[in-house]
Order: sequence, then structure tokens, then C-alpha cells
Amino acid sequence: MRRRRSRPWLAMLLVLSACEPAEPLAPAGFDAPEARARGRELFLRHCAICHGERADGQGPRRGSLAPPPVSFRDPSWRERTTPGRTYRVVRDGVRGTPMPPWKPVLDERQTWDVVAFLLGVGREGEETAP
Repeated sequence: MRRRRSRPWLAMLLVLSACEPAEPLAPAGFDAPEARARGRELFLRHCAICHGERADGQGPRRGSLAPPPVSFRDPSWRERTTPGRTYRVVRDGVRGTPMPPWKPVLDERQTWDVVAFLLGVGREGEETAP
């Protein structure tokens, strides 16, 4: 009879590969007009240098960034994301890209305010960016 060898590293790898952080649930009313207004101010202060004042990906640093910053005015971006995913990207950044984590700078409420602003940018009939 052949003895099976234990492969704890394989079990750990399988466990870790399925452990992506769960998307946080957006708090009720997170995208209220007041939250979007606060998010706009935070965006202009912290994000416009890369993403542009109009949130169109055309900030002054754009030319030196690879990949280039996202345009939040692009409807396909909004179709590919969720509030929780956007929160996670703002909070944790994107490894391997110039997108830094904003967790050390923005608290949870401020992060949700930025998310509310971003998801409102470019929506039909709504002009939330300058």
C-alpha cells in the first residue's frame, strides 16, 4: 500500500487563493447629495492631481503614470464596478499600479463620500464634477 504524503503547503495555497477580501456593503444613504458634495471636495484635494478635476483621467500627473488613471466619466467603468469594489480600491489601492492606498488619509466615512462622488460622476442628468 502506498502512503500519501501530507502537503500542508498545497492546502494552504488552495485556502489562500480563495480568500479575497469580501466587498464591504455600502451603508444606507451613502450616496446622498451631501455625501457626494463632501466626496467631491475630498476628490479635488487628493485625487484630481492624477484623475483630473473633471474626474476624466486627465490630471497633471497622467503622462507619467502607467497604466493611466481611470476616467470616472466612462460609463463602462461604472458598469464594471460596485460601491464595495470602489471602496476597496480607494481604501487599499491597486498593487502594481500607481493607485495608492488612501486608508492612512481617509477614514471610512470619507472613503464612502469619495465613492458616492465617483459613482455619481457623469451619470445622465447629473453634473457632480466641476
